Amino acid sequence: MSSRRARIGRAVGALVSAAALAAAVSACAPEPDTLRPAPTDAASGTPTPTMTPVAIADFPFGPSTSTTPLPSDCKSILSDSILTTLQGIPLNAPGMGGGIRPDSSRVCVWADPGASRTSLVTVVGYSPEREARDALYLLGVDNGYLCYEPDEGLRCEKSGTDDLGLPVGRTVYWRDGVAIDTQYSNLAPQGYTAAIVSKIWG
Repeated sequence: MSSRRARIGRAVGALVSAAALAAAVSACAPEPDTLRPAPTDAASGTPTPTMTPVAIADFPFGPSTSTTPLPSDCKSILSDSILTTLQGIPLNAPGMGGGIRPDSSRVCVWADPGASRTSLVTVVGYSPEREARDALYLLGVDNGYLCYEPDEGLRCEKSGTDDLGLPVGRTVYWRDGVAIDTQYSNLAPQGYTAAIVSKIWG
């Protein structure tokens, strides 16, 4: 009788141990709801790329005294020849950072979300004179920009190449309380800033 009880005891003990092990494994497994697949394109089933706004350097945009109205959109500030050069390149694609800022500045992003090394970004907005002049001065003195005074305004520009040898640069133009800040990578239409100045001031 005692041997039978011993066998039953060992069997019960094994069952208890197996149940405890199963409970421990279940406790370590993640909940089904936490295992979320990467976002996919519903049509193709392929992962959807995450759009990252194009990074741009700061300039002191904000309320200023000016008689110049800001443009209503990004295309109206460009000449027909510049627009032809940019044909086929998306303007303000979703997630790329284009649009109107709270300070009323217009942000125009010409870039294909799939081409991370190619972009042309222009911010047009009001910029107070003292802050703008100080910023332009620092670009010239501390950052090696070439600064001069064309078309009744102030202009600072600098160009170079990135680690892949692609052309990169920035041009900032200020006049009558309005700043035009253009930063580009591998996309620099000839006469771009001059075309904007001509459209805004005639």
